[in-house]
Amino acid sequence: MHRIILNLLLLVTVLVINPVLAAPVLVEPEWLDKNLGKPGIVLIDMSSEDTQYQRFHIPGAYYLPYQALIKMDKKSKFPEAVSDQRMTLILGHFGISENTQVVIYDDMGGLNAGRLFWQLERMGHKQVSVLNGGLVKWIISGRKVTNKITSPTAVKHLLNEKETAGRRDNHANLDDVKAASKDSSAVILDVRSDGEYLGDTKKKKGGHVPGAKWWPWQQGVDFENSFTRANKKKIEKLLQQAGVSSKQKPVIVYCRSGHRASQTYLLLRSLGYEKVKLYANSMNEYGRSGSKLKQGKNP
Repeated sequence: MHRIILNLLLLVTVLVINPVLAAPVLVEPEWLDKNLGKPGIVLIDMSSEDTQYQRFHIPGAYYLPYQALIKMDKKSKFPEAVSDQRMTLILGHFGISENTQVVIYDDMGGLNAGRLFWQLERMGHKQVSVLNGGLVKWIISGRKVTNKITSPTAVKHLLNEKETAGRRDNHANLDDVKAASKDSSAVILDVRSDGEYLGDTKKKKGGHVPGAKWWPWQQGVDFENSFTRANKKKIEKLLQQAGVSSKQKPVIVYCRSGHRASQTYLLLRSLGYEKVKLYANSMNEYGRSGSKLKQGKNP
């Protein structure tokens, strides 16, 4: 009897300390198929075009375009992440409250879904997952799709801006990138194309953040296997070669606008890397800041 009481007290203590356990970063189609339509789960489609959603999508999914997650800054003239306040309105529109499990998918190997995943982790929304392989894997595995559009029931998503305990420190700013470039406090991964990374050495135009490693985002996706995450051991080996020595090593990922880099952020988080940050403004900001750029390969 005493042991039963002790176990119950222990369970209550755990629930009080951590009332909402984080959802897995990636979920498989089999899991989603079993849980479609269950209360507390909201499915967000972030496919490349709204016409794709109108043709067919996973039953019960709501469509959210990538453009809804960014805004054009009037001063800088480049797109930036929308505010947390704006995000709470978007989430509430889709019936998402603080404890709702959000499952996101796209048709691009996580290229769009990664941005919403990053944003929700930054806000401290623990129940957020991405469908491995997205719509591509769902269809190839023979699962049901529909063209029926369901209207969401709006709720109020509460956000306490003063509460920081549940938030993830996953946003790198220009100063963070400059510091990491100088003192190697974090591994910087440039996930753009090789041409963007190398720049034009003859004209001394373009290039990358000094010290950044070239790590194209596509190598994290197995396009021949239904756009699912690439082989775990292969990715970890490539990360080791780039200097990411452990899952506790700080990493900053960037591209031109933060779009492609958010997919790499999702990839690393799905593999358990804890100290990953997205430089959301990426080269849009860095290239205009007057900061030093390096052409060609790093030594």
